Amino acid sequence: MKTFLKLCYQKLIPERRRIRNRLMFNKLTSVLYRGKNLKCNCCGRSFRRFKAKGNGIVSRLNAECPYCGSLERTRVLLFYLQNKTPLLTKPVSLLHFAPEWSLAAIFKKLPLLQYVSADINPNLARYQMDIMDIPMRPNTVDYIICSHVLGHIPDERKAISEMHRVLKPKGIALIMTIIDPNNPKTFETADADTPQKRLQYYSEPDLLRLHGGDVQERLIAGGFEKVEIIDYRQTLGDEICRKYALGDGSRELIFRCEKI
Repeated sequence: MKTFLKLCYQKLIPERRRIRNRLMFNKLTSVLYRGKNLKCNCCGRSFRRFKAKGNGIVSRLNAECPYCGSLERTRVLLFYLQNKTPLLTKPVSLLHFAPEWSLAAIFKKLPLLQYVSADINPNLARYQMDIMDIPMRPNTVDYIICSHVLGHIPDERKAISEMHRVLKPKGIALIMTIIDPNNPKTFETADADTPQKRLQYYSEPDLLRLHGGDVQERLIAGGFEKVEIIDYRQTLGDEICRKYALGDGSRELIFRCEKI
């Protein structure tokens, strides 16, 4: 019965409206998590705990902000943007792929930021855009944010090349992805041809590969001349990592890719 009602809801209610409903539901029910143990730097609210996030195999405790939906990687990235980039304070341009709602809400309010949110799904961003064929001229944007996207892209190298192409000289792409710390090489197999098999092989049902320790090499092979690996949690320290629930590093590494 539950599955039937869910299918009816999806069929009758447009996706964009369903997304708005979910965001509103989260905000209304966030009062159930009231407390002071944890804090979200994206919405500024404090909670007793965050929501767990899982894929049916592993559940991450204190992962998702009950109010704005930020995840561990989102909160780490915002700290980095605030402390290490001019993106929130200067007149720069940003191309944001698969925009996280908690970050997009912040970016849209910045008067100096030229902000372009993009996704292959037109209901998830302002502009429908294929990262493997970006409809922009070369040397167009100052910054790109591409968080947990490359693992889902059929032609990863083409996507990296396209991001490099549209960045201005000295432009920066901030790229994040889920990483298997036990594997030095990214794992891909043609046998992962169903959601169930992808979940088994890659830990998520819609991933096309599970990145390993060679992400830096893959970004350089795609065109970026300089790639720095940043675990910004280490800079913030244990107390802030605990207070803001910043994860264990497997999803939160930032690859700072510069176009020379």
